Amino acid sequence: MKLSEIIELTNARLVAGCTEEDHDLQKAFSSDLMSDVLTLDDDHLLLITGLANVQLIRTAEMADIEVVVLARNKKATAEMISLANENGLVLLETPYSIFRTSGILYKNGLEPVY
Repeated sequence: MKLSEIIELTNARLVAGCTEEDHDLQKAFSSDLMSDVLTLDDDHLLLITGLANVQLIRTAEMADIEVVVLARNKKATAEMISLANENGLVLLETPYSIFRTSGILYKNGLEPVY
C-alpha cells in the first residue's frame, strides 16, 4: 500500500519524513509495547501506536520500520520529529484509534505481520 493511500484512508497528517518517496508498505503491526516491536523481522512495515516519545523513534529505527502512525490524536514532539527526520522515518498523526486505523488499513489490503 502506498504512503499516499495510508494518509488519505486514515485522515493522517505527515509530520516527519518525505512524501516524495512514496513507500510501498506490505504489512502493518499495532502495538504500544516496544519490546514486541523489536521481535519483528519483516521489511516494508508500518507501525501503528499510541506511544508518543523518543523511544518510539529509536525502536522504529532499530526494527527497520519505515512508517509510524501515531493514533488517538497523539502529537509528536519536536525532538521526535527531528530524530525521525535524521533517521529517514516517516511519522504520521491520525485522530483515529489504533483499532479503527488498523481496521481501515486491513480492509483496504494492508496485511498483518501475523
